[in-house]
Amino acid sequence: MFFFKKKEIPLNDFFPEGFVDIHSHLLPGIDDGAKDLDDAIALIEKMSSFGIKNFITTPHILGEIYPNTPEIIKSKLKEVQDELLKRNFKDITITAAAEYMLDEQFSAILEKDDLLTLKDNLVLVEMSYFSPPINLYDTLFQLQLKGYKPILAHPERYNTYHNNFKEYHKLKRAGCLFQLNLLALTEHYGKQVQKITERLLKENMYDFVGTDAHHHQHLETLQKIGTPKNLKSIEELLLNSKRFLK
Repeated sequence: MFFFKKKEIPLNDFFPEGFVDIHSHLLPGIDDGAKDLDDAIALIEKMSSFGIKNFITTPHILGEIYPNTPEIIKSKLKEVQDELLKRNFKDITITAAAEYMLDEQFSAILEKDDLLTLKDNLVLVEMSYFSPPINLYDTLFQLQLKGYKPILAHPERYNTYHNNFKEYHKLKRAGCLFQLNLLALTEHYGKQVQKITERLLKENMYDFVGTDAHHHQHLETLQKIGTPKNLKSIEELLLNSKRFLK
């Protein structure tokens, strides 16, 4: 009996031209992503070799752990943009938004109405993997009351919902868009996350995708997603990212 290796699709054929990665951690030294400027450029260069040329990178804004501000983020973004030009990476575009933790500090940030959006009124948000905030739905309501539209990062990773799938539908009804972490197509976050990802895809609950790339190990694992099955299941989502082109 013969066993044949499943056909693999090179990532530079997997990602469509104009694809925008709307979730990554590529600004140097301000969260758990790129360690320094050289690391940031190396990550971007590697992702560029995969066919990803457009980035809206999203550093954490997370209480006292990552107390980033729009000013800090914009300053680091300029460092990266200048270095890319210096190294003659002329086909890469990178801007920045943020990944906001829905916590007590977020309510204060929202009150100031000074959010970094992915584009227009679209805001990337996250919450604890194990315990959503008590005032989650009130926060989502207040966010939309101010004219923003929340995109919930990696819903497949919120363990608290894995055995209570109806909560995903409740989140959608509350106005959340969903962003899939591409690594969740593999076993990177565990088999249970991969299983929930497949169900969310089957029920057409995702709106966008992102790499959520932090480091080179993530990029090594990312190369495993290039299969015909995966491409078929997320092709429309990959194309949806073009709406973020500047």
